[in-house]
Amino acid sequence: MFYKQHLLKKIGLVAFVFFTALISCKKNATDLNVNNPNQEPLAGPALEGNGNSPAANITASEYVTIPAAVAVPENLPNGNTRVATYYAVGVQKYKARIKAGSNPVAYEWVFVAPQADLYDITNAKVGVHGAGPFWSISSSDSIFAQHFSPARTAPSPDPESIDWLLLMPKAGTTPTGIFADVDYIQRIATKGGKAPLTPPNNINQTADVKYKTVYRFTKINP
Repeated sequence: MFYKQHLLKKIGLVAFVFFTALISCKKNATDLNVNNPNQEPLAGPALEGNGNSPAANITASEYVTIPAAVAVPENLPNGNTRVATYYAVGVQKYKARIKAGSNPVAYEWVFVAPQADLYDITNAKVGVHGAGPFWSISSSDSIFAQHFSPARTAPSPDPESIDWLLLMPKAGTTPTGIFADVDYIQRIATKGGKAPLTPPNNINQTADVKYKTVYRFTKINP
């Protein structure tokens, strides 16, 4: 009898440990869900090991449908090579200006510049993105960009988010380091960043609107 009671206790303990481990695994799987890239961005170390991590967002972006307007040309017969992909978390900066033709004077928002941190697929913060626009990974790895003519843009599937873009290296500048041979810069999978719906009420107002996005850098194969 004693032996049977002891055996039942051991079986119960094993079952409890197994159930606890199973619940833990399910929670971790939920935390690491890469199919929900539209969660709000977290800050700093909290980005790591979460379903909203740079790695999760970069991975999810590989499955989005790219509109033709911002797609990289096929450039046959040799095609293209992706040089780098980064996830950005930051703000789109706006300032007030006088609305043309307004009487009495009214104001509207005008875009100034982006300001964001860049993360790679390992969740490491690797660089910055700013006015120009430019992307910099180090003093030896940077690129400036400009619009094509006409501009190549596509509305985001999220109406509350800024457009998707296809850009080119900026004339008169020389991309360096990892960006040396880049021919195309894409902004895709945007979230947030649009100017406030409420117009400014004086010329000195500014607004920093949070956004996140994925930037892709691609070169044409020789």
